[in-house]
Amino acid sequence: MPWFHRFDAIAADRFPDLDILREEPMDRHTTFRVGGPARRFVYPPSLSVFTTLLELADGEGWPLLILGSGSNLLASDDGIDALVIHTEGLNGMERTGERTIRAGAGVRLARLASFAQREELGGLEFSHGIPGSLGGGVYMNAGAYGGEMKQVLSFITAWFPEEGVRRMAAEEADLRYRHSIFSDRQGAVLEAEFLLEPRSGAEIKALMDDFDRRRREKQPLEYPSAGSTFKRPEGYFAGTLIEQCGLKGFRVGGAQVSEKHAGFIINAGGATCADILAVIAHVQETVYRQTGVHLEPEVRKVP
Repeated sequence: MPWFHRFDAIAADRFPDLDILREEPMDRHTTFRVGGPARRFVYPPSLSVFTTLLELADGEGWPLLILGSGSNLLASDDGIDALVIHTEGLNGMERTGERTIRAGAGVRLARLASFAQREELGGLEFSHGIPGSLGGGVYMNAGAYGGEMKQVLSFITAWFPEEGVRRMAAEEADLRYRHSIFSDRQGAVLEAEFLLEPRSGAEIKALMDDFDRRRREKQPLEYPSAGSTFKRPEGYFAGTLIEQCGLKGFRVGGAQVSEKHAGFIINAGGATCADILAVIAHVQETVYRQTGVHLEPEVRKVP
């Protein structure tokens, strides 16, 4: 029996109210707006259902993808033969102390930063314009404008196969540039706690507004993309290297190196995953040939 038929049978028995999407197009769920159908796609309404599904998938050996905002994923045109579990239901936020906030993995980073601003707690301003959710932000140690998750995270609650739910100090999560423990092993972020600094709401808002203004001026926000396509190579800026190599505007099908910011590959209209991968490969080859610098993608291809 195919794995997804067994999933349907078990889910109908154990989660009769769970809405199961079959052959759900991934282009509806990624910021690149590309991707073929996911075999099964679910929105668990609670943490308990979420973790039970993770345990089932692990025990049954089902292929699995945890999805938040889809802002750093490149989904195959052929689709994903996996159970996609969306973190949208993990959307709680609360102030837990004088300087601390706890939030679920499905909370959008912009919403989290705005919540902290209203609570007059600073440190998350950098995240306000990052088009991702908390789970992905922890997974990638997301950052911008000199800030990153590592600077403000205190604890992470996660699920790991054979361990189950585990609360860990941020220091245990191996947070480095665009890297965490989740980059190297299977697991899922469930929630995170942040240690922040008291700061006036007006000061926080002014800083977020400044970051937002700079993003609008410099980034091609009018097109679907995954943000910065490449990691920053040591000693360089990816966008500068790409521009110096004359690649602004380079295009394959509907995928294009942005004319506004060469560090972004955009979906200029009708792009496929194959188009985007072709542009990435051409940029990598050209930059390496001309400069000797290897550009490593930030975006993650699935499967």
